[in-house]
Amino acid sequence: MVWMTAAEALTILKVRPQTLYANVSRGKIRAKADDADPRRSLYHRDDVLRMARRANGRRKIDAVSAQAMQWGDPVLPSSISTTTEGRLLYRGQDAAVLAASATLEEVAALLWECDASLIRGALPARHHAPPTTGSTSVLGACLSSLATLAAGDPPSLARPADELRADAAIILATLTETVAGPPPDGAAGLTISARLAHAWGRPNHEDLIRRALVLMADHELNASTFAARVAVSTGASLAAGVLAGLATLSGPLHGGASAQFALLLGLAKETGAREAVAQWLAGRRPLPGFGHPLYPDGDPRARALLEMLPEIQPHAALAAEAEAQAGELPTVDFALPLLAATCGLPDDAPLILFALGRCVGWLAHALEQAQANRPIRPRARYVGPA
Repeated sequence: MVWMTAAEALTILKVRPQTLYANVSRGKIRAKADDADPRRSLYHRDDVLRMARRANGRRKIDAVSAQAMQWGDPVLPSSISTTTEGRLLYRGQDAAVLAASATLEEVAALLWECDASLIRGALPARHHAPPTTGSTSVLGACLSSLATLAAGDPPSLARPADELRADAAIILATLTETVAGPPPDGAAGLTISARLAHAWGRPNHEDLIRRALVLMADHELNASTFAARVAVSTGASLAAGVLAGLATLSGPLHGGASAQFALLLGLAKETGAREAVAQWLAGRRPLPGFGHPLYPDGDPRARALLEMLPEIQPHAALAAEAEAQAGELPTVDFALPLLAATCGLPDDAPLILFALGRCVGWLAHALEQAQANRPIRPRARYVGPA
């Protein structure tokens, strides 16, 4: 049966007639006159069932917002990236395919909708970049560098898009110099991945570093990107938005997950992978490096890196136990530490690759948000005392 009566539709939807008629007027439920009685209407069964699955045809604002803030519907329209059918797309292009050959600069040009020469030719704000020697961590140096830029850069509000793109290129160049240092003499045209490979003394692994940077460039409206957009939505500078994104990325449930994975890895070296995973799960803690809500069949970013990397222990044993005990597959937070271990990169390399690659996405979203010219202001559902 394709069509049903109003009484049948109301029974399925569990709503008042007015709500049924409102969904018809909005085009959400198709209706037609009943041939047996033109005064009555019939309603398309598929439309009614679809609306019934959406909370009985009604979705209260607070319910939608609560779901949106916790792996639900997207909270902002964006044309930058999305996940679909287990793939990550940058402006419609598969990120894993781009990672096979594209540089981070080329991906930035794609996401910022500009020419790559703007990014390649940008010079850092050298007087803003603090030294990374001594007791200062690379993360601390990046936060300090961005804070200095944010304090001096003009607001993003009502500025031409080309000016903002030029700001974005300077911010990326500044962050690159903060983590990789200045380019070697006579090599000013090196790509960001080549700069990192040189700084880490691993020129033979530049291609893997490049792939990782490209795969980390953007990931839809994750927590750090949302933080960056909120900052820029107030008219704050792009540097302020990137600073907000980096501060958010540092948390153990986001970019800091690689540090949590290092703890799990250390436990596996002491007790064996099976016992390490069992102990971690017994503590009711999320298993770092495994399982992603957007990718029930596996993180495509991790897959693109893992197919280029050898199996080493105890990483491989941890992956097997995570799937056996928790049904979870590796994420990029597993792949980046594996890449670092394979290539002999510094301990903080996973976070640096994440942050420097994602800086491109933060800036893309900052540019998009600046053009929207309106603040992001979610509402809270009050649950305190009356």
